[in-house]
Amino acid sequence: METVNIGFIGAGDIANLHAEGIAKCTGAKLKGLWNRTAARASAKAELYNCQIYNTPAELVSDPEIDAIFVLTHIDTHHQFAKLAMEHGKHVLVEKPVGTFEEIEDLARIAESNDVKCVPVHNYVYEPGLNRAKDLIDRGQLGDIVSVYVMYNIYHPDSIRERIPGVAQEILTHHSYIALYLIGKPVSLSAMSSTISKTGPDREDIAMVTMNMKNGALGHFCASFAADDHAGDPWTCMVKVIGTKGATRFSYRDWVNNTPAEVHTQTYLAYPYSIHAVGEYFINKVIREDQPPLSSLQDAVIGERIVEACYESIETGKHIKL
Repeated sequence: METVNIGFIGAGDIANLHAEGIAKCTGAKLKGLWNRTAARASAKAELYNCQIYNTPAELVSDPEIDAIFVLTHIDTHHQFAKLAMEHGKHVLVEKPVGTFEEIEDLARIAESNDVKCVPVHNYVYEPGLNRAKDLIDRGQLGDIVSVYVMYNIYHPDSIRERIPGVAQEILTHHSYIALYLIGKPVSLSAMSSTISKTGPDREDIAMVTMNMKNGALGHFCASFAADDHAGDPWTCMVKVIGTKGATRFSYRDWVNNTPAEVHTQTYLAYPYSIHAVGEYFINKVIREDQPPLSSLQDAVIGERIVEACYESIETGKHIKL
């Protein structure tokens, strides 16, 4: 394709980053969008310099559209991704994609319609994590001993009211990162707590300890309860330790001092990872028919991990996967 034309279903905050990525991507164009709220659709279409579609069906029926970015709430991911693929469009769908039954169904629909459906598992498209994966695969770190995926960023109640608990919202990221780097855990134990006394009654901190298939141990921490401003903070960090070496990825390596809605600074790794997953989807998956770095099958396993975390939290038991 000379130009890959993209349509957005959903135009919330994350759409801004996806639009930035498309604007940077040679040979790609954001042709138009649909959003449930007409006022937001109008404002975002003006911002992105693209057209507005009156319904999702009108958008996916446009023969000039090659791919759809599904950027809505998790409850409608399956509905809109299915609609797009049944109209022959490739799909990039935000995370969490859905229940594992919904994700498995999307994989079947993609295959039967000969289109691509890729989850926005954005962190694995970060160059630092790609290098870590290469070091691990080539044995440069020796036998893997432990993996840590840490997230400690305060979210005010006004933000937490709009999103799931921290286990669903953040441990999805942690799960696909661990899968990408060292594979699936075989069992886990999880705990959670709600520190905020004024916000929604959903967990704002969760921790998980895992036995990995290769014998390593893993640890996840996901917290909306507080920032970490100590030295070498665990704001968002991935660390892998092996018998011959170690590596890490940290949000704190790229920081802009402009405050954001949630964060006290703008952590630039996040927007760059969103740009990167979109570019890979367009140029590698669509144009070159290459597999994504993290697939719908990984999303299924990731969702099983998150569900196992909730089962462990509720029962107090160590859960086998």
